[in-house]
Amino acid sequence: MEIGNYSAVTEFFLVGLSQYPELQLFLLVLCLIMYVIILLGNSLLIIISILDSRLHTPMYFFLGNLSFLDICYTSSSVPPVLIILRSERKSISFIGCALQMVVSLGLGSTECVLLAVMAYDRYVAICNPLRYSIIMNRVLYVHMAAWSWIIGYLNSLVQTVLIMALPFCGNNIIDHLTCEILALLKLICADISINVLIMTVASTVLLMIPLLLIFISYVFILSSILRINSAEGRTKAFSTCSAHLTVVILFYGSALFMYMKPKSKDTKASDEIIGLSYGVVTPMLNPIIYSLRNKEVKEAVKKVLSRYLHFLKP
Repeated sequence: MEIGNYSAVTEFFLVGLSQYPELQLFLLVLCLIMYVIILLGNSLLIIISILDSRLHTPMYFFLGNLSFLDICYTSSSVPPVLIILRSERKSISFIGCALQMVVSLGLGSTECVLLAVMAYDRYVAICNPLRYSIIMNRVLYVHMAAWSWIIGYLNSLVQTVLIMALPFCGNNIIDHLTCEILALLKLICADISINVLIMTVASTVLLMIPLLLIFISYVFILSSILRINSAEGRTKAFSTCSAHLTVVILFYGSALFMYMKPKSKDTKASDEIIGLSYGVVTPMLNPIIYSLRNKEVKEAVKKVLSRYLHFLKP
């Protein structure tokens, strides 16, 4: 295709769900409420994991990373979505779109790796309890968390640069609420076979392989739990893993639907709703799930609140 007659794209128009104005108003209110819950719930988990010395363990270090990641992820997408839903001119600059994509894709990729790291932590804790403190020492778990972020953002940078360097040939109407990578690919008027290949490889490495490792970890975990003699011990071991397993199912379920299903040329409303749940609902549920299923978190919250209330007393 001859691209010389087209002007360079300097901004994009986000028209996702524009044919459903009533739904847009509902989503505006819903996203605002969920965003506030995400900020409060995940901030609380981070604060109590810092203030309570009993939570200074690898498990809560990873959980703190996950909470911080969820805050950053939703902050990179929800406020812009609220602005788009509210404004008449639903536009975003070329640079703003690239930044939004690199941040959101990087954080999503990081979470894929981080959830696998958390599964390994639970595997060591349940299957090798006597050697847990030796294996999961501070140097190892800090490096594991750091490499989760590095791998996630390397993937994001590579894919974003390769996509934004291609010609859009004047196409700047994104049928989505955010600068999502699959929506942008549909606007490119050049050969995208390399991009599709890299995305397929990245989806396999960052989705399927971590999911397989999580599955293998939980096979060994379940086997070890069933060999525990006391019912109380089995219940405690299961409760520490069930929260993580629930989060894995929610996150990977929506991610696999978004990135591994057959692609169509037109974006369906269902795809956008599931994409929204992938970016908002799961981060909102994470602190709730970990709090409800974890006795240590409940006790830490009560302890922090009692200290705060005691401080407020005259």
